[in-house]
Amino acid sequence: MAKYKKKQSYISVPSQIINSLSSSSLQSLLESPKKSSKNGSNKFFGISSYKSPRLWFFTLFFFGLYGMLRSGIKLDPLTHFSPYPCFTTQAQVATSNGYSKPHAGLGEKGEFWTSKTFAKSDLGIAQNSGKGDSKALISNGHAENSGKDEESEFWKQPDGRGYKPCLDFSRDYRRDSQGLVKDRRKYLLVVVSGGMNQQKNQIVDAVVIARILGAALVVPILQVNVVWRDESEFSDIFDLENFKRVLVNDLRIVSLLPSTHIMTRPVEETRTPLHVSPQWIRARYLKRLNREGVLLLRGLDSRLSKDLPSDLQKLRCKVAFHALRFTPKILELGNKLVERMRSKGPYLALHLRMEEDVWVRTGCLPGLGDKYDEMINNERKQRPELLTTRSNMTYHDRKLAGLCPLNALEVTRLLKALGAPKNARIYWAGGQPLGGKEALQPLTKAFPHFYNKEDLALPVELKPFANRASSMAAVDNIVSENSDVFMPSHGGNMGHALQGQRAYAGHKKYITPNKRQMLPHFLNTSLPEAEFNRIVKDLHHVSLGQPELRTSKAGRDVTKYPVPECMCNDSRTHSVFC
Repeated sequence: MAKYKKKQSYISVPSQIINSLSSSSLQSLLESPKKSSKNGSNKFFGISSYKSPRLWFFTLFFFGLYGMLRSGIKLDPLTHFSPYPCFTTQAQVATSNGYSKPHAGLGEKGEFWTSKTFAKSDLGIAQNSGKGDSKALISNGHAENSGKDEESEFWKQPDGRGYKPCLDFSRDYRRDSQGLVKDRRKYLLVVVSGGMNQQKNQIVDAVVIARILGAALVVPILQVNVVWRDESEFSDIFDLENFKRVLVNDLRIVSLLPSTHIMTRPVEETRTPLHVSPQWIRARYLKRLNREGVLLLRGLDSRLSKDLPSDLQKLRCKVAFHALRFTPKILELGNKLVERMRSKGPYLALHLRMEEDVWVRTGCLPGLGDKYDEMINNERKQRPELLTTRSNMTYHDRKLAGLCPLNALEVTRLLKALGAPKNARIYWAGGQPLGGKEALQPLTKAFPHFYNKEDLALPVELKPFANRASSMAAVDNIVSENSDVFMPSHGGNMGHALQGQRAYAGHKKYITPNKRQMLPHFLNTSLPEAEFNRIVKDLHHVSLGQPELRTSKAGRDVTKYPVPECMCNDSRTHSVFC
């Protein structure tokens, strides 16, 4: 005889009601009612109990209401109706292009990377815990819950308001592309300088200028950096094949000049004004380029206008966010460090601008005592050309104007005020600070889980990038872009690049320190800590990476503010990364 299978039924019950019921009450609700015996009578107001949906409805309602009243349950809209319901349980794993991809499940099985810098406490492993420790663990857990709301608030992401990447070029742009990619008469050579992020900016502009002139772009030449002595070529940092493939429908890209143009004397331009328009570029170069066939440009930094026609703005975004992908070797190391940082949950990335040359160039002092102040002042006197800020301002005036990088103590106070938990895992990017480890003590004391790439990677993993400052900066870029929260201690090319990347990836949290308004409160020693924290939070509630329209910031780079030219908003949907 076939075995009788009990038919299961499913009841949709709100989570608040389920949490309020005891296990026995819940079990009685979920079990199917048994048939009445022949001799017994299971009638209720003349209706069979197991056939009455009305009875079950009232029973369910009664138990739910009774449980809620007994437990005094409070509905927390931030918990149950958060616009980012998946954020606390999702990990951001780096994809092949260096950007992050939402992925569910923080606690995936896998061996955690261990090195000399990781202790068992970093892994959250309770040592020497036995049966006798259970009460202590429970009581500690109760105490820890008091700070959970503040901690979760720190990791909470801004509302992206539904903005998503959209690079829909016009019909005219696509039609013109067909002729441009076939043209073999004109070629643009560019030499780019500076650090890795500065080079990226110039390469983006080089592509746009080549498009404006209808010329093929020769793979940009990277000038040897006078500070870091980095002799890297384009293909040492960026994936050349990806660069060509992504832009194949926008312009021709060639690795070398063809033999027909090798002996041509290029038109060289080294004095291009700042922020020139496409009309100026055509009027200045096009006639000579048509005649000679080759144009050589140097010093492209900020030469091209930030206010361009829509299609050229989209092209800028296409180059910055899609074409300029790092090489597989750089991505491999960067992604490994991301996994190691993320292995125990969310992490914060800091870009610390505390190197000696930064203090010299900004006209600021590191706050490390008279010895280092004198060192910076002497260097500035010997090389006054390095000072990039207004020389008629005193250090104190620069500080209050928000023109100085934050030092380690100020970064620590800011993070604490914004609710960063003491156990927050922090990755710091940047060069070695003036003063070495001592300069970082306020941060390492307040946040002991503090790492950089030298802490996370084995020497053998870093060896291929020795004396390659741009490759090391690229690794920092990958780990920082994939962090849950990012904050720079000062402006600069890396901070600007990451602001745009994180916006384009869905407006991931990016803290912009409001230095000008908060520093007077830092100097007020009589201000109670609670009041200081409240003021700092109020000053930063709109500086956490929310969408900002570039149209309200004329002259700003679209690769820093990709809305609205490169990101579209669909008001009918809400961006949830699940």
